[in-house]
Amino acid sequence: MYRVLELNPQLQPFAGDIDLRMANYERTKNRLVPEGKSLNDFANAHHYYGFHRTESGWVYREWAPSAHQLYLTGEFNGWNLTSHPLNNLGNGSWELYLEGHDALWEGCKVKTVVDANMTRTEHIPLFARRVVQDKDTITWCAEIVDTGKEFPWTDQDFKADDSLYIYEAHVGMAQEEGKVGSYRDFAKYTLPHIKKAGYNTVQLMAIMEHPYYGSFGYQVSNFYAASSWFGKPEDLKYMINKAHSMGIRVLLDVVHSHAVKNTAEGINMFDGTTWQFFHDGPKGDHPAWGTKCFDYGKDGVIHFLLSNLKFWLEEYHFDGFRFDGITSMLYHDHGLGTSFDNSKYFSLNTHTEAVTYLQLANELIRQVKPDAITIAEDMSGMPGMCLPIQDGGIGFDYRLAMGLPDMWVKAVKEKKDEHWHIGQMWGDMCLRRPGEDTVAYVESHDQALVGDQTMIFRLAGANMYTDMDKACHTPVIDRAIALHKMIRLFTLAGGGEAYLNFMGNEFGHPEWIDFPREGNGWSFHYCRRQWSLLENGFLKYQWLGEFDRDMIRLTKRNHMFQQRMGDLRLCRDNDQVIAFYRKGLLFAFNFNATQSFTGVRVPVPNNADYEVRLSSDDAVYGGQDRIAHIEYKAIEVDGKYYVDLYLPARTAVVLKEGRIRKGKVEKKPSAKKKTAEDK
Repeated sequence: MYRVLELNPQLQPFAGDIDLRMANYERTKNRLVPEGKSLNDFANAHHYYGFHRTESGWVYREWAPSAHQLYLTGEFNGWNLTSHPLNNLGNGSWELYLEGHDALWEGCKVKTVVDANMTRTEHIPLFARRVVQDKDTITWCAEIVDTGKEFPWTDQDFKADDSLYIYEAHVGMAQEEGKVGSYRDFAKYTLPHIKKAGYNTVQLMAIMEHPYYGSFGYQVSNFYAASSWFGKPEDLKYMINKAHSMGIRVLLDVVHSHAVKNTAEGINMFDGTTWQFFHDGPKGDHPAWGTKCFDYGKDGVIHFLLSNLKFWLEEYHFDGFRFDGITSMLYHDHGLGTSFDNSKYFSLNTHTEAVTYLQLANELIRQVKPDAITIAEDMSGMPGMCLPIQDGGIGFDYRLAMGLPDMWVKAVKEKKDEHWHIGQMWGDMCLRRPGEDTVAYVESHDQALVGDQTMIFRLAGANMYTDMDKACHTPVIDRAIALHKMIRLFTLAGGGEAYLNFMGNEFGHPEWIDFPREGNGWSFHYCRRQWSLLENGFLKYQWLGEFDRDMIRLTKRNHMFQQRMGDLRLCRDNDQVIAFYRKGLLFAFNFNATQSFTGVRVPVPNNADYEVRLSSDDAVYGGQDRIAHIEYKAIEVDGKYYVDLYLPARTAVVLKEGRIRKGKVEKKPSAKKKTAEDK
């Protein structure tokens, strides 16, 4: 019996579906990979296809199984459409050899001409590594990248932290100026901020080439091209190399769930058919996104996509992937409007070929880079998503806790915090599949987009624009500041085995994201991050940023994620007080809006000292400084141990477990109150 069934006994009626999952995986892998070979040997399309410099010239190979004839056109031949035909090698492969190293050159613009179905069309080469838009004609074409040039990597000894504190970022909007930021800008300005804030992983959006900037990179046109919006391929390599030198892991937000439907800019209809990559007919069209859906049952598609993953790992030294749109991949109806239960996971609606592809993808990634990280964006809760393949799983390391932002939005939007059921919220945070790790977060880029609201804006509203000066105090902002800190600490400490934040949200960035478009006059005003709000020293954003930094630092230093779940020690739902223990840290929260509590007796696991290490009420975080940084000695009552805490209204406190004692101990406050520097 597979371990997924042992961990989830309620799935026993679906044991046959798990058997089918594994049979599909074994059958597909055996079909693709000869005996004695691995997926790593198979996923090498990028080494064969595309443009490659040889000892005596250049070779260009393409995959177009249904085409009648292919040609290469570009600056090298004066854009002659038919002077350079490719030879048909059979099995869908085509080849053109160009004599002399000066036949093509770095930056030479080219396109592929395809004759198919009695029609001649122009396309971007499928394996193009750089794609640019002509400013005059507004059309896109490929630029030659010299594959013979080696980038001077210096990250051979890079080793990432075991823990995962993710800073989700968009390179183009990571600067304060009203422009599209560059890879070099990000390396110079944003990476130091991420390092200072305590995050050890950056998750990059919009890296795969996309023709429409406002798509946030989720409508990919060219899968092997690093986006030219932000610079050249070597600039991205420089940025990743720089991140590694700072101890920061870099994940790619990879989009294999769908592709842009454009034919001139994308891969759609490249060989004259939709079915080269996608399902034919309505099944190939995503009803909500207006994009094309891959046919994961085709060997050529699997070859293209698996090779794409290996390419990003090899060529750019990415440390893993966040897979976008997994729910859309897993179900024929894309999970739209579906309320999931066990019967919905295993039905005719399940896209079993997509499940197999994701298993193969995870296996390949570990073969190429054993310490790579993979994260699944799946809102359906598919069982086994983050279990090893041999356990009947799909092989991801983590899933995003997509229900947590929804929980917080619902809580803030529909109820006053005086009516929050903290115990129920704790239950929601603990509602994750056994044995499967989760990335907890309060908000990602989804909540920051125009049309939605960030958490700080939901809490503060228009007062954000008038009352964030440190010298100004209003009930609305005081409440927003207090709850923003508590919500983030509560989620970090209780919600998963990793943590994610979207850039700027750690300090309560006040503006939503609105990409340049016709409706806003193509303005960049809302498509940037205002770091000066955090750094000028006069605004309350600094308080939020410093609290976020210190909660990250404390939990990271204590390796909190090594304990999978928090151990609930106290829940007084009527008082809105909760406390839990996790890896040597005791977290206590009083969400009550008006009542402070003295002598809150919290059971502790050990006869030990417990020292206050973090309080959301500290003055350095905009609090009232009501919590003394003292050491509590556990008291014994009927053979069990407790600490008696003072918890002011809307305050969170973290205590670190110290030396474990023998015999009875009494509470004895220390005379010293720690400063921010001590912490």
